[in-house]
Amino acid sequence: METMTTTWVGYLSLMIFVLGYSLVVVEEKIHMRKSKPVIFAGCLMWFFIGLYESLNGHGDGQAHDYVKHLIAEIGELFFFLLAAMTYIDTLAERNVFNSLRSWLLRKGLGFRSLFWATGLITFFLSPLADNLTSALLMSTVALAVSGGNSKFIVLSFINIVVAANAGGAWSPFGDITTLMVWTSGKVETLQFAYLMIPSLINWLVPAACMFLFVPNEIPESPSDEIHLKPGAKVIVVMGICTIATAVSFHQFFHLPPFLGMMLGLSALMLFGYYLKRWGDKPLRKELGIPENRKVEHRHFDIFDKIAAVEFDTLLFFFGVLTAVGALQYIGYLALVSKNLYQAIGPTWSNIIVGVLSAIVDNIPVMFAVLKMDPAMGVDQWLLITLTAGVGGSLLSVGSAAGVAVMGVDRQNYTFLSHMKWSWAIGLGYAASILTWYWVTESLRVIPTP
Repeated sequence: METMTTTWVGYLSLMIFVLGYSLVVVEEKIHMRKSKPVIFAGCLMWFFIGLYESLNGHGDGQAHDYVKHLIAEIGELFFFLLAAMTYIDTLAERNVFNSLRSWLLRKGLGFRSLFWATGLITFFLSPLADNLTSALLMSTVALAVSGGNSKFIVLSFINIVVAANAGGAWSPFGDITTLMVWTSGKVETLQFAYLMIPSLINWLVPAACMFLFVPNEIPESPSDEIHLKPGAKVIVVMGICTIATAVSFHQFFHLPPFLGMMLGLSALMLFGYYLKRWGDKPLRKELGIPENRKVEHRHFDIFDKIAAVEFDTLLFFFGVLTAVGALQYIGYLALVSKNLYQAIGPTWSNIIVGVLSAIVDNIPVMFAVLKMDPAMGVDQWLLITLTAGVGGSLLSVGSAAGVAVMGVDRQNYTFLSHMKWSWAIGLGYAASILTWYWVTESLRVIPTP
């Protein structure tokens, strides 16, 4: 296909993309949901591509076939995330996360112990519950125990953001970017384990630098205990089984993993029917309410949980991939691949892309690299997975976790307060790359062009 990079449609599409993404960057200032400009930009870019090909007699169906292939990729990830987000919302509604928060608060830990505890839990929760959810949960805990101590809030929030992004980098389910790499078949399920030690180093290095500045005080601990709602433990087990099912579909049956996730979602929907009909009996008994007495109690409804899914994130995901797909079809990504990966090699290119993800969201960055499809071995695909995942920690706006945590306490945790510790996060970034080089030595091969 002839490139359109130097045509009016190429320049116009590039301008639309930059304008649309600029509105995403200033989302907090203009209070416009990030999905709105990118969906408009992505679809408008394809409108002009279609117009250009029609005017020049190129309407032979190539764009149509490309978009059909593109929507298949988007659909797989869309349904995977829909199932995962529904499980997370259901677990939150059943008080699973609040119970964890209450338990941690009642331990009477000091600021320094809480600094490590929240970071460690975030690092190991992120691979299962994704980096965004983990960061939101643990930053809420840190804020609750802070007693208004701004120094602790800032350091613990930075620690949680770094731990969330690092933890999400070594699991296929920890971040949208790792999920994209996994579903594209570039890295197999078990091979993500190579990134566990580099990810751990990425978190530990800046955490160790910041620890010395954490106040050595003990905050007041509340006495209230939050109980799990009926069915919570069953749903936790179902969530774990759903992840195992998705892995099995991909690993053993060679089927898209979203089918396994949707199978798990359907099981949750059936269990939701049980909770709606009979699940509140243990709760009524605990509260001492007779079974024949009518109370104003909202029954569990699984469709309420599906409706509560963050569709702004899902639609933003659709818009970004549609827009990046348009840039790939026009020919810009092939141009970048030639001038970057072929010119300076994959290692330095992947490191640069990781730093770039601190400025530009890692989702379009990773999707762009996947669309470029440079000739790289598994070790290099692991590197780009690592750098795109943890590079966003360098700035507070560089990752979804960072942006979300900024909303938890806008007064203390800001762009500048995070940036003051970018040097420590940068040391962790460099140390994780050195560790990657060591742990992937057995995988290192010279890719055939």
